[in-house]
Amino acid sequence: MLKTTVLNTAHRALGARMVDFGGWEMPLHYGSQIEEHHAVRRDCGMFDVSHMCAVEAIGPDVKTFLLRLIANDIGKLKTPGKALYSTLLNEAGGVVDDLIVYYLSDTHYRLVINAGSTDKDLAWMAERLCEWWLDVCLIPLRTGPTAVAMIAVQGPHAKARVWEVLPEVRPATEKPGPFFAVEVGPLCIATTGYTGEEGFELTVPAAQAEDIWNALLAAGVKPCGLGARDTLRLEAGMNLYGQDMDESVSPLDAGLAWTVDLASERDFVGKAALLEKGRQRQFLGLKLLTQGVLRAHQKVVTAQGEGDITSGSFSPTLGCSIAFARLPLGVAIGDRVKVEIRGKRLDAEVTRPLFVRHGKALI
Repeated sequence: MLKTTVLNTAHRALGARMVDFGGWEMPLHYGSQIEEHHAVRRDCGMFDVSHMCAVEAIGPDVKTFLLRLIANDIGKLKTPGKALYSTLLNEAGGVVDDLIVYYLSDTHYRLVINAGSTDKDLAWMAERLCEWWLDVCLIPLRTGPTAVAMIAVQGPHAKARVWEVLPEVRPATEKPGPFFAVEVGPLCIATTGYTGEEGFELTVPAAQAEDIWNALLAAGVKPCGLGARDTLRLEAGMNLYGQDMDESVSPLDAGLAWTVDLASERDFVGKAALLEKGRQRQFLGLKLLTQGVLRAHQKVVTAQGEGDITSGSFSPTLGCSIAFARLPLGVAIGDRVKVEIRGKRLDAEVTRPLFVRHGKALI
């Protein structure tokens, strides 16, 4: 049996094509994936991201716990509501998961972890708590009276549409910059996202989710599925767990060195392995120079040796095929390489792994 979010009925009423995504029945699209993609880049779209798991981390030792657990330095979070993107690593330096950490107080943080990794992440964290003898309570906001749903509203007009539907949140959400969250009554509104556009991620009581979804729909916000979410995040240079990194891949080889604090004396799980191995591969972008579609697992042939594509797709904004690739050290932006597609070697150009932000092409 697939798990379902509280918005499942709403998706079906809109004629969504539903698919299995990490054990969850989720909408792939509502008719046209391309139209949904363009809606987010040009106007406003919304995604049901309730399959993601919000976890309250509370207790007198929670800051100590997260400082030892997470590769980025949560000590940098000083203002309540400020958020940080980082990774959970295993002892070998592989990525257990990527996540967002919200600082609420020195004894209260909120983590948002991936749907398909939720059980694994919670077990991993529970093991570390037992090992380190720390006083921390982890509370997944999945069921019961604390259950929440999450709706991401993204696009150049996203904030205006949310303020139209939820005018009570506007005073508190006009000033915060990126990666910040504020609580207004039972609602938590964060300036995070996965599309490269401005907007909000709304965490709401599960019982209110369908009413808020329908109100946004009535205000002209276009419902969008996993298909558009994937092409948007690829254009925006954002990794997908399970494709661009996993437990066998170092964050240094996945373009995530900026999420890892190796400079300070602070120790964390996986740090020793990262320092020992260093970076062994480069994480770069590719732009196909001929007709065709770049896909994960295609081989890339360079003058320095072979690499492989981790994520790839047609870019609706750029009108060409793009990809992320893990390539040998020494490959440079601007180099020409070959990609093996159906027995043929096609020309591609190496680029930054960041293609589009705020509707503008960056390559």
